[in-house]
Amino acid sequence: MTQAPLSAPLDIGFDYTRSLGPTLSRFVTGLAQRRILGARGTDGRVHVPPPEYDPVTAEPLTDLVEVARTGTVTTWCWQPEPLAGQPLEHPFAWAFVLLDGADTPMLHAVDAGDVHTGMRVRVRWAETAGNGIRDIECFVPETSEAPQTSEAPQTSEAPQTSDAAEASEVEPQPVDDISMITTPVRLHYMHSASPEESLYLRGLEQGKLLGQRCPACEKVYIPPRGACPTDGVPTEDEIELPDRGIVTTFCIVNVPFLGQRIKPPYVAAYILLDGADIAFLHLVLGCAADEVRMGMRVEAVWKPRDQWGTTLENIDHFQPTGEPDAPYDSYAGHL
Repeated sequence: MTQAPLSAPLDIGFDYTRSLGPTLSRFVTGLAQRRILGARGTDGRVHVPPPEYDPVTAEPLTDLVEVARTGTVTTWCWQPEPLAGQPLEHPFAWAFVLLDGADTPMLHAVDAGDVHTGMRVRVRWAETAGNGIRDIECFVPETSEAPQTSEAPQTSEAPQTSDAAEASEVEPQPVDDISMITTPVRLHYMHSASPEESLYLRGLEQGKLLGQRCPACEKVYIPPRGACPTDGVPTEDEIELPDRGIVTTFCIVNVPFLGQRIKPPYVAAYILLDGADIAFLHLVLGCAADEVRMGMRVEAVWKPRDQWGTTLENIDHFQPTGEPDAPYDSYAGHL
């Protein structure tokens, strides 16, 4: 009886840190000061958010001007079930808002039950500052009650804004120039494995490394693929491969990063199992990082059986076997 393909929820995430450059640095610093800056292009249009280069001439944009904190919804769509990480936890609208004084709209959330094109809105600032575009929590209807707080300081760079814009101000805080920003990136989804991938994963749960062969070119793929990428024909013939092979290419990881479980330096290498025609990535431990080399013979070190699941993590790492290195010609076609 054919078993159903496997599926499992996957959660992928990392914190993305980037340098902003001169234009975006001024924009983000302005947001932290509760000010919205746009860039004036050579054709006179004010772009918000400011692009780094002029859309007409491709020259760097340096003329930044302040626009109002009020604007008009030009188009929108409804978000009935907000996702994790989105601006609001209850239903809201994504909208293009054309701020007063700007010539291009900006995308953000509108917190209102009745959203329509032409609607007048204003900024609602987030409680904390210094988080880039997230300093704007969302937009709300312009007529809704606004907090009564002190007026934001003006600079020679920015013209005075309207009274309506000032109504949406919160107490400004002095901030240093912001040149770097970190944005969390998260993706949650359900992954459904192919029948071939499910075969491979179930084999791992039994301590087996299973591949499949192309009937045309007879290449053996692990993990198996539904069709041979060389010939385009379905793969067949389940092949059990040994847990030994050779290092084809590798890199030495010297840089620490968030969530790292092994202290650098260590080696990530492509392992070509004996009898396979494609290599897969895994760790090579059990020797000094600078001793790992192309052609080195290695073998799998499995975790205790009670820790096995349907995952390649059942193999903790690969380690040198002590056998003579494989000649280059034997793996040159698999680099």
